[in-house]
Amino acid sequence: MIGKKTAAKEQVLSRLIIESAGDIAQRIKAQEVFVILQGRDDYERTADQIKKLNAVPVVRGKEFFQEVLSVHGKAIKVPDIKLTRMGQIKVAVMLAMSGSIIKPGDRIVCVTGVASFGNNDSIVVIDTGKELEIFSSANLLDIPDSVRADVFETVLKLAMELAARGREGKSVGTIFVLGDEERVLQLSRQLIINPFKGYSEEELSVHDPQLRDAIKEFSAIDGAFVIRGDGVLITAGRHLNAALEEEDMPKGLGSRHVAAAGITSLTEAIAIVISESAGTVRIFKKGRVFMEIERPPIGA
Repeated sequence: MIGKKTAAKEQVLSRLIIESAGDIAQRIKAQEVFVILQGRDDYERTADQIKKLNAVPVVRGKEFFQEVLSVHGKAIKVPDIKLTRMGQIKVAVMLAMSGSIIKPGDRIVCVTGVASFGNNDSIVVIDTGKELEIFSSANLLDIPDSVRADVFETVLKLAMELAARGREGKSVGTIFVLGDEERVLQLSRQLIINPFKGYSEEELSVHDPQLRDAIKEFSAIDGAFVIRGDGVLITAGRHLNAALEEEDMPKGLGSRHVAAAGITSLTEAIAIVISESAGTVRIFKKGRVFMEIERPPIGA
């Protein structure tokens, strides 16, 4: 009986949250409503409301994504890993932005919660034109020739998986540098023999699951991964020589973050950094952090 009562309360809460999000979106003239689904049960409770609002479902898992996409005609697929409430929103907004679902300046009402609870319990309004926590500098769309959107999404998801799960249960820290590869190579040097030398470009595409598995295996080595803007992995174990002036260095961050800030300040590249100690993923552009995705606490 207790289980049935709890399920009924969750259904009421989930539907009330989405109904309220729709009211808010209408009042503030938001461009989109994002509903971050906390599992299949959550979707089954709220699918009719999502369709009625013409909201964008945010889904984990490839098969679930395809199922939801076929019903609603639009959806966002995010990595199937635990994130904080704001982490879920940040990733959803970033992927929606890079996939042209939304554009800079749009206002979005986001429904979110905690995956382990199985339902949503929070509403957050994001103004992409003003939200400094998510876009503290110019967004990716300013450099369309540097990094393809699908490449950025793939590497970001890979970084988030590594941050959440590590390698063989152990935390890892590493840097992925995307785009402007000729200049990046000029401003860096090899720490080890390039383990990816001699393979074809097809084998070195970050979209290849086998390569992503190999990247995870080599994530524990020192140095950065350098990836071409079209997704071809050029090298690993690269020491980034570029450095910022001391007054321009990010405060309170370690050597990987300083290296990422330095290389992106002197090139048109983007750097994605995994913090080994905290499991935080930070994205650098033009020498600055413009997005930070926190790993949720254990048990969340």
